[in-house]
Amino acid sequence: MVFGRSSRGQRPIEPVTLKILVAGGFGVGKTTLVGAVSEIKPLRTEEVLTEAGRPVDDVAGVEGKTTTTVAMDFGRITLRDDLVLYLFGTPGQDRFWFLWDELAQGALGAVVLADTRRLEDSFAAVDYFERRDIPFAVAVNCFEDAIRFPAETVRTALDLDPEVPLLMCDARTRESVKDVLVAVVEHAMIRARQQREPAVTT
Repeated sequence: MVFGRSSRGQRPIEPVTLKILVAGGFGVGKTTLVGAVSEIKPLRTEEVLTEAGRPVDDVAGVEGKTTTTVAMDFGRITLRDDLVLYLFGTPGQDRFWFLWDELAQGALGAVVLADTRRLEDSFAAVDYFERRDIPFAVAVNCFEDAIRFPAETVRTALDLDPEVPLLMCDARTRESVKDVLVAVVEHAMIRARQQREPAVTT
């Protein structure tokens, strides 16, 4: 007869909590992504776009957008019993860039959400994480009216290093977003392991 190990007296597993940033241009779908995957009601700091903000908020390509994140989005997802991700969505407009340094503190990695209709809006986020040596993955949000480009075409356009994960995703779909988050965590873990390993000398 095989007896299972008794769980009596065992302490519950304390999950590892990791911080992931979700960044990208204005109107790319960051709030949607956090909301699609969060297991708690997301914290959102959205305000209505006003006429006064039009000179500084470029809505070209997202003319139907009526709100904007002014601080951050926050959500949580449990990937495994022992792994919980806290998601922090950054504001997309240039005038809120001063918040990025605060949000980036303690982050394991980041998602750069991209829109092929306005791919140039992703350059600033890619550059931000590269300069600060924060591991990141690029997720192309496949809008219905956007032209679908091969992944390598997008990689070349963004001048990404070969090891940076690049995925196509639907920011409205939980499973699609989970795939992106798993890719970020795995990439960050590989980077961390490589940095711990001593350099091989010949």
